[in-house]
This record gives sequence, structure tokens and C-alpha cells, in this order.
Amino acid sequence: MTRAKRILTGAVNQCSFYRANPDLFARDYLHLNLHLFQRILLVMMNLSTTFVLIACRGLGKSFIAGVFCCIRCILYPGTKICIVSGNRGQSINILEKILLELCPRSPELRCEINDKDTKLSQALAIISFKNTSFIKVVTANDGARGNRANILIGDEYRMIPKDIYDTVARKFLTNPREPGYLSKPEYRHLVERNKTILLSSAYFKDHWSYTKVIDTCKFMLDDKRKDFVCGLPYQLAIQERLISADDVADQMAESDFNEIKWGMEMEALWFGDTEDSFYDFNSISKNRKIKYAMLPNSLYSALNNANFKIPPKQPGEKRILSADIALMSSNKKHDNDATAIFINQMLPTKSGRFINNIVYTDTYEGLHTEAQALVIRKMFEEYDCDIIVLDCNGLGLGVYDALVRDISDPDTGEIYPAISCMNSPEMAERCVSKNAKRVIWSIKGNASLNSECAILLREGFRSGKIRLLVTEYDAEEIFSGIKSYDALTPVQKTRLQLPYVYTTLLVDELVKLKHDESGGRVRVYERSGMRKDRYSSLSYNYYVSAQLENKINRRYDTTVTSTPFMYRPPKIK
Repeated sequence: MTRAKRILTGAVNQCSFYRANPDLFARDYLHLNLHLFQRILLVMMNLSTTFVLIACRGLGKSFIAGVFCCIRCILYPGTKICIVSGNRGQSINILEKILLELCPRSPELRCEINDKDTKLSQALAIISFKNTSFIKVVTANDGARGNRANILIGDEYRMIPKDIYDTVARKFLTNPREPGYLSKPEYRHLVERNKTILLSSAYFKDHWSYTKVIDTCKFMLDDKRKDFVCGLPYQLAIQERLISADDVADQMAESDFNEIKWGMEMEALWFGDTEDSFYDFNSISKNRKIKYAMLPNSLYSALNNANFKIPPKQPGEKRILSADIALMSSNKKHDNDATAIFINQMLPTKSGRFINNIVYTDTYEGLHTEAQALVIRKMFEEYDCDIIVLDCNGLGLGVYDALVRDISDPDTGEIYPAISCMNSPEMAERCVSKNAKRVIWSIKGNASLNSECAILLREGFRSGKIRLLVTEYDAEEIFSGIKSYDALTPVQKTRLQLPYVYTTLLVDELVKLKHDESGGRVRVYERSGMRKDRYSSLSYNYYVSAQLENKINRRYDTTVTSTPFMYRPPKIK
């Protein structure tokens, strides 16, 4: 055997070995000391035709994707890799990992890369290899048609619109890699399949990204297919010392800690229905359509964008403020006590019905009776509401008694006149002013009323008559397009996002509520340690909305009660 042939034989053997063991190639050629879970992920990326990784923030999804891209491009000459994401900057992050983290560690990798044809900018982001392989960032839109790839990587793929993924991105994978030896008949059986690698954190169950996870999991159980999916939570990142346990504890102790967002982004948990939900997640989530919250002036003045300003009422419009009252702040003994307030904008439709837009929500903890009454009274005036819906059982009665007297704002000195009850003469008698406006709808909950409210609310979501604010993720995109938003402080930005966050917490309450059915009635109750104050406030709000709608429709009922035809009187001879 000649020296040249021995060298080629050795290269073939080494290449075959490293193709079967990509984790060892990362160790020997890229000089990386990978964690065990990273080595497993590399092997599964190499074996699978569809690979889906749902991982927490900080686990290094982009890093391991960059490592895999380099391995494939080096060991499989002529490999074309396209990286797509809903955010182009997110996709470029993988190329930055390669150039700024991997190349300094490996002289061999630096020698593989063609520096002349490698570009890294918003307009063009590509890493070119001397063996004709390349890694290219492609924007996820219709303009990307025409790109071709052997490996498609969707980084934070949940941010890619479903139609773009189906009609544009997946179409990149048309022709497999064609090395020269495949032209010989004896090697045609070695044709390679293209690959799809999808990386993301968890999201909502009604999103297409969750369907992709479920389908991949089902296919993974089929021995004839090569699919793989896994979810890696923050506990693994702590164990591998990729994130600090103290940092995690600090984040979870913050007052604005969002348990749902944390579950999705750090625990790899998808947010949606539980098995025995009275309110199904899909029927609620499909109604999250309101982009712009009606912000009180204190918040609107900081953003100064007309879309978020409280508008004048439209003809026929009604507004309802509802409050479920609590006085104790959240702690170990009272972890389900909070006052939940909702603003319902009732807009008339052409059919004579109403659409209920829940345009703002807020939560207050630890306020005394008088302070809560002042908050409600001020919001009632600021939003030009028609009705205050108040649960007057228990703690709510104290707030009611404060509202039926004049209230003075200690900060401005403004005096808000007393208001009275509109649906109960007995409660109206408690008002000190007999000429007070009757705008308070007193709720005295009982088994029959609570059952009616629960069923009515569920039907409101199913019929699309209740619309909620979009998710906080959608809100971030909306706010990011507003110039004045970037100049705000982190505290101001958080306050602007809270109505959207509280709406997600409302959805979480609804889908986690348990229920019993007996005697034709439904009893809805919270799980241990959970809340239902937002549910109670919204269900009472919508109940009153339905009563008001029926009253308005009866008032304008044009049913003809007289005889609908003319006739002649009989002739008497």
C-alpha cells in the first residue's frame, strides 16, 4: 500500500469514526470539554431527521447548535445549513457563538473557515467553509423563498409564524447532499436525508410549536422513524453550573415574579389545560385579541401613544368596573387574597348584541377599606364607567359603605360624591345621600348565582363574546415598535406590561379551577394554594353585562302587538 493510499485510508477511517461519534470530534478537533447532556444532544442531533429541544434560558441552546453546525460542515463537505428565526438577531447569535467562542479555542476550526467569504452583518450573515459547506442566516419571511439547505435550524422556532414555516422554511429541504460517490450505483443506498432541528423554550399549548412537540414525541416512539424530542428545565442548568442557584432564588423572590412565564421559559412547561378544567384553554386563548390596553393616565403619560389612551365612549357603548375585594396582603396564611379589578368595554354590534372587551385589569394587595374604595372611585371616573360591580359579601361590604359616602383624595384634595346601589333597595338605604347616582350593582353570592355566573362565563368565551388582552409576549413586540418605550425605566416598562401579565394570570386561574356538578348546579373552586379572585371579579362583571344587555334589548324590542293585517267590518243586512 502506497503512502498516499495509507493516508486516504486513515482519513476515511477517522472520518467514519467521528461521524459516528460527533461528541468525540468536538473534544478532539474543536477542543471542547462538553457536559454529558451536551454530548447526548450532539449524538441525537446527528442521528435524527427531526430534532426538537425545549430548554430553559441559559442552558446553551445556541451554543450546542453552533457546535453541531461546525461538526456537520467539516465532516460532511458541501453541507448547506440555513438558520431561521422570528427574530433575525436571534439567528445571528449562533454564528457569533461560532466565531467568538469556538474559533478561539480551535486552530483547526479557524483553518476550516473561509474568512474571505464569511460575513456577519444584518444584511448578510454567513460562515463559509473551504470545503464548500456553509452556515447561513435566513429571515423568516416570504422573501426567503429560493434558499436551499440540507439542515434547517429553527432557533426559538415558536416565534416563526406557522404559515412561513410550512410554505417557506420547510421548502428549503428539497435536495439532499450529493457527494460524488453517490453517482456510483453501488453507493446509491447511502443517500442522506435532510434534517430539521428546532430549538425553543416552552410556550402556550394552543400554539403550533406545541403541536410540533406532540407529533415529534409520537413519532419518536415509532422504531421506523428517526425523531427525537426532549425538555430540559433549569434544574439541569443549576446542576451543570451553567446558572447559579442563588440567582434563580433571587429571581423567584422578586415581587413581580411571573410564575407562568417562569414555568414556560425556565421549567420547559407548556401552559394550557389541566385534565379536569371547567374552562378549556383553547376557547379562552382564541379570544386574546386586544392589542392595546386602555391605560390610566398615570401610565399613558409615560408612553404617550394614542393607541393606549382611554378613548371617549362610542354611541351605545357601556363600561363596567368590577372588583373582588380582599384586605390582607399575600403571605403564607393569606396566599389567595388579592383585590382584582377589571374594566369591561361593552361595544354594541350590528345584531344588537354586545362584545365584552376586557381592556384593563389590575390587582391590589394589602390596602385598607378606604384606600380600596378611593382606587375604585377614581377608576370609575377616569374610565367613564356606567356600573361598579361589587361583591358585597364579607369584606366587600366595608368598601361599599365607603363608596356610599363622599370620598376625599388626600393627595389632590378632590372630593368624589357618594354613589348608591342600583339593584337592591335594601343596600341603597345604606347610602347617606338620597340623591346619589345609582351605579353600584351589589353582588350577594349564593350557590344558584355562582353557578349561573360560572356557566355564563364559559359560554361567553366559547361564543367569542368576551375578548381579552393579547399575551405579554405579543405586548413586548407591540411596545418595542414604539419609540418612547425604549426611553422608559425598567419599572415603567414593567408597569405597562402588567395588564397583559395579569390577563395571563387570569387565564391560569380559569384553566386550573376545579368544579363539582350536582342538582343541576355547578360549584367552581380553586385548588389548594391557588387563587380565584380574578375569576370571581370577571364572572360577576360578565353576569352584570348579560343582565344589562337583556335590559337594553327589551327596552328597544319592536315586536308588533297590534293586528298585523287590515280587514273590512262585516256588512249587516
